[in-house]
Amino acid sequence: MKKAVLAVTLAAAVAAGSGNMPVWNGNTQKITSKTYMPVSASKDKKKTEEKEAKNSAQSVLEQAKIMYAQYNYDEAIKLLKSQKDFEKNKDYMDIAAKCQVAKASLVEYPIEKITHVFFHTLVKDTSKAFDGDSDSGGYNQVMTTIDEFNKIIQTMYDKGYVLVSLHDMATVNKDGTMSRGKIMLPKGKIPFVLSQDDVSYYHYMDGDGYASRLVLDENGEVKNEYIEDDGTVSVGNYDMVPLIDEFVKQHPDFSYHGRKGILAMTGYNGVLGYRTDIAYKTKENLQDNQREFLEKHPDFDYEADVAAAKKVADAMKTNGWEFASHTWGHKNATDSSAEELKADNERWEAYVAPILGKTDTIIFAFGADIGGWEGYSSDNPKFQYYKSRGYNYYCNVDSSQYFVQLSDQYLRQGRRNLDGYRMYYNPEMLSDLFDVSEVWDSSRPTPVPAM
Repeated sequence: MKKAVLAVTLAAAVAAGSGNMPVWNGNTQKITSKTYMPVSASKDKKKTEEKEAKNSAQSVLEQAKIMYAQYNYDEAIKLLKSQKDFEKNKDYMDIAAKCQVAKASLVEYPIEKITHVFFHTLVKDTSKAFDGDSDSGGYNQVMTTIDEFNKIIQTMYDKGYVLVSLHDMATVNKDGTMSRGKIMLPKGKIPFVLSQDDVSYYHYMDGDGYASRLVLDENGEVKNEYIEDDGTVSVGNYDMVPLIDEFVKQHPDFSYHGRKGILAMTGYNGVLGYRTDIAYKTKENLQDNQREFLEKHPDFDYEADVAAAKKVADAMKTNGWEFASHTWGHKNATDSSAEELKADNERWEAYVAPILGKTDTIIFAFGADIGGWEGYSSDNPKFQYYKSRGYNYYCNVDSSQYFVQLSDQYLRQGRRNLDGYRMYYNPEMLSDLFDVSEVWDSSRPTPVPAM
């Protein structure tokens, strides 16, 4: 692991630093090394090296403890045993022993019984989102408030749910075929997959009580910006990514091997709140709201937005987040032809992948799949195209508790929408996750508009 390599490299650097120390011969105090160093400087350097060594050991121990909490026992043991002083360090030995004991009690969880839940952008200010304008009904249907989200996540954690990835459920072989994954957890723990759609902070959401984009704060942590009524910008945990980051920081055992969630991304308004689509650069084929944005921001720097978005995306991936295609233009894959999906995916690969990275996962917009419930056939031109472009994981929307298909060509999973519509009309369908009456935000208007 990178963290383990870093720790070892630091330890090696500390040890190597002593090579410039002068050698004193007996009482004559003659310097035999070529580098002169006063006694005071020598002592200061020794103290610095000791401090660095201590900090390095603490860092390794902290990493190992997090790995232990996140059921990643083999990697924790590997990290600890890679330290030169492993057999002399009681703390290292104790954590390694605990890992061995805990590992023996793990049980394999059947991937066919892993549920997948998803959200859209979270509502920060319900008075703006549900203000009765033309968008408020749609927001009420498909969005979830921050208050509801926090209560849902806390309840799921209390019930033993643990974040896992699609890549834990199935692995891709060198020849492109798929093999069943193996998720090992303590008895009573329940793995689930988490995703969020459309994390682009679209223009149409401006002023409606949502965050404006994802940013890195002064500590390099991913946070949200929110534009206040007076135009000032607040930075905080205003959407799913920083809220989950903070929750896992407080409850590391909510994450399996450091997993977080998947962001299903379009590209036509850019990504993560940055205006990164090529239209903002060429100023060709602009939508009205894109044209209005550019008119309001005559100093807009396209390259700077692309660079900033990439930094945020890289930080997220380092911290356990994954990205999926949601199609570039939020296309209905059921109604679109294979040729239309090909043209759309080429735009995703050209203007989104360079920022977020290449992905092998597609989460269908509208939940509109490219095949029936019985599975994808080899003569399905849409599947053939996506598979040829390296997509191995496919997700639709399905109200059942579990919908998982694994073949030697793909993993397919249904997702459950935890939004106003589902909570209002079908609360019983969510009872395995939480009690709707305990999480419902009273500021949400009722009745929720029917689909």
